[in-house]
Amino acid sequence: MNLQIQPILAALKRHKAGTLLIAMQIALTLAIVCNATFIIRERLARVARPTGMVETNLLAIQNRFVGNETKSSEPLVKADLAALRQMPGVVDATAINSYPLRGGGWSMGVQLDPDAKKPITASTLYFADDHALATMGLKLVAGRNFRSDEISWKDAKEVEAPAQIIASKALADKVFPDGSALGKNVYIMGTPKPSTIIGIVERLQTPWNGTFADSFMEHSVLLPLQLTGSFGSYLIRTEPGRLDAMTKSVPALLFKTNRMRVLRDETGVRTFAQVRENAYKTDRGMALLMSVVCVVLLAITAAGIVGLTSFWVGQRRKQIGVRRALGATRNDILSYFLTENLLIGVAGVVVGTAMAIGLNLWMVTHFEMHRLSMVYVAVGVVALLLIGQGAVLAPALRASRVPPVEATRSV
Repeated sequence: MNLQIQPILAALKRHKAGTLLIAMQIALTLAIVCNATFIIRERLARVARPTGMVETNLLAIQNRFVGNETKSSEPLVKADLAALRQMPGVVDATAINSYPLRGGGWSMGVQLDPDAKKPITASTLYFADDHALATMGLKLVAGRNFRSDEISWKDAKEVEAPAQIIASKALADKVFPDGSALGKNVYIMGTPKPSTIIGIVERLQTPWNGTFADSFMEHSVLLPLQLTGSFGSYLIRTEPGRLDAMTKSVPALLFKTNRMRVLRDETGVRTFAQVRENAYKTDRGMALLMSVVCVVLLAITAAGIVGLTSFWVGQRRKQIGVRRALGATRNDILSYFLTENLLIGVAGVVVGTAMAIGLNLWMVTHFEMHRLSMVYVAVGVVALLLIGQGAVLAPALRASRVPPVEATRSV
């Protein structure tokens, strides 16, 4: 093998254009594929994030009352909930301002000191009732649920910090790292009125799935409040196997209860599976696009190696015949072309590694990406070298079958 390196390098110097072209193609492919696979992994991890709810058999309704803008919607919402909870096939129902992955809601800072200039963290505010935990399927890991007598109705402009709240475990651990959150006071609306944490749920995601919310993704608070405005949402838990039927019968029941309402065609009535699908549509699309880019780039690189090696084999047939006539075996010829391609590949991945890291640093600066793990670079290097060796194998085998008689033929 060592004896072949010198003539291989001499041959590559005579074919600088082709050598540089393949090496740079490998480098660019490595840089792009490493970062693309990293993006794919991040997107798929985002899509798989749990909301904290039991998402099966859950129906989401976005409702807006019309003709009632100057009045409180409290009696209308109570009538809806009473009808829904009595409906055959419905396990429970709750009214809520927002829910995980909906895409809009309230957020406030959480503080231990009302006079602090900066909050400890941001948090989502869910205005819920005593049926919210059961309907959403949230797991209470400490404390208790709200009582019905603790639920109050407020206009959005008059909302103030309630006396009791339920916090997500992630938020409780952030504010009280020693695990003593239950029974402690926090300040959630920038007012001097404290709220006591009476319960902690295992997990509850925010309504947003954008990168801006990553730092407080599971920092959520349930407040024993209901808004009296004309717009709101209902979450309905159905019996197993009844979800599809409920998507038709629930809107009919609501319109029967009060026809003065609007349920939007696209988001008015959705299973939670549809909510999740819509929330992560962009992430799945990006993952698919990056996957296609990776496959295409790898295919083009492999095709380039095959094409260039085949061209070189055609040019060197007489040289190969001479070597065969002087005693070179078929394995010697095969080894020559595999080694030649490996040297080009190594040069390409060395440059590509630097390009991959540089590209990632640029994306970290401009697009709030995470730092690229070197594991992706290492795997990319090995994968490209193996693909390169696999691509060159067919033309190298053809070269090894060139007979010694080629040495006697004219060019």
